[in-house]
Amino acid sequence: MFRIPARLRALTRSKAIRRVGTVPAVAVLLLSAPATAHADPGGVVLAANSLPVVIGNLQSWLMGILAALATLFLVLAGVYWATAGGDPAQVERAKGALKNALVGYGLAVLSPVLLQVVRGIVGG
Repeated sequence: MFRIPARLRALTRSKAIRRVGTVPAVAVLLLSAPATAHADPGGVVLAANSLPVVIGNLQSWLMGILAALATLFLVLAGVYWATAGGDPAQVERAKGALKNALVGYGLAVLSPVLLQVVRGIVGG
């Protein structure tokens, strides 16, 4: 069996240590070098959209999120009902999920009305 002499093993370890230590040292040097920050010479933009556009976007997002959650509860209600197997507790759980789905769909349908009230309050 071939053995590496102790002197050669020490030399190999020190090279490995130098190699491992070089990477962080280079990273520190690169990150510590000052860099110039350039500002945008254009004008200042305070708002990208007007209030009616923002409320319209909010309405779209709100309707989408509520409809997605209501659909999730509707699917869960169907799964609970299908896997109930005559268990009354599981059927009640399915009915509760179905009620939550109906409330979610109702809120999704009413969200334009609710946001119209908000628009009236803020004067948009």
